[in-house]
Amino acid sequence: MLQKDLGFRAFKLDTSNIRVWNPAVNDLKASLFDHLEHLQPGRSSDDILYEILLKLGLDLCITIEKREIAGKQVNSVGAGVLMTCLVESIKAAEVEALALGMVAWREEQGTVGDTTAVFRDSAFENDVAKSNLAAILEQHGIKQVRSL
Repeated sequence: MLQKDLGFRAFKLDTSNIRVWNPAVNDLKASLFDHLEHLQPGRSSDDILYEILLKLGLDLCITIEKREIAGKQVNSVGAGVLMTCLVESIKAAEVEALALGMVAWREEQGTVGDTTAVFRDSAFENDVAKSNLAAILEQHGIKQVRSL
């Protein structure tokens, strides 16, 4: 379903959604476990998406489309220049359908040039799921795969 932007966006400056690495020198082990999640708690996927736009130097007024692929919300920014899936859980069994769905959507949009795909690092069930998703995307021309 295509959603049209019929209004305007208002932004409020806030702290970063990405947690700063600030280890407790006396208890490094606890610090490592405390930072398994790189994102601030209580932040929405939209909060994270707009910070990604800023960090990548994209205009905040750029077109953002949302679609459900393999049961996950995926955002396409600028007709596929940036694709994000910032859900909190991606199981290994869902990776192939998600990746191929993203590739198909990118092709449907006729994306010109490179596409960057961004995911929430802690969402992946394991490293194999993350590696498989990146490999499938790369095989289909999406070579810039990042995780937060």
